[in-house]
Amino acid sequence: MPARFQIGDRVQVLDLKLDGHIRTPSYIRGKTGTVIQFCGFFLNPEDLSVGKTAGPVYPLYRVSFAMNDLWSGYERPEDDELCIEVYDHWLDAPEA
Repeated sequence: MPARFQIGDRVQVLDLKLDGHIRTPSYIRGKTGTVIQFCGFFLNPEDLSVGKTAGPVYPLYRVSFAMNDLWSGYERPEDDELCIEVYDHWLDAPEA
């Protein structure tokens, strides 16, 4: 799977409801952020958690989210941000 996103691209985290080990925190699901780094290609940690040590690799990105977008009522500086790594299969282009 090639990298779909570039640094500076806006991305939306999918709001998937999955069982098992999920590396993508619920508080960023459905939220939109900006890709700030491409981290490389890695095995899916959701597969690794159940012993699947072979399979495709997925692009991993570091994505920045405005804290005000993540938590309503956040009363800190507007430029506060959360940077977190998210796998490609959890990301899509933002809805218009």
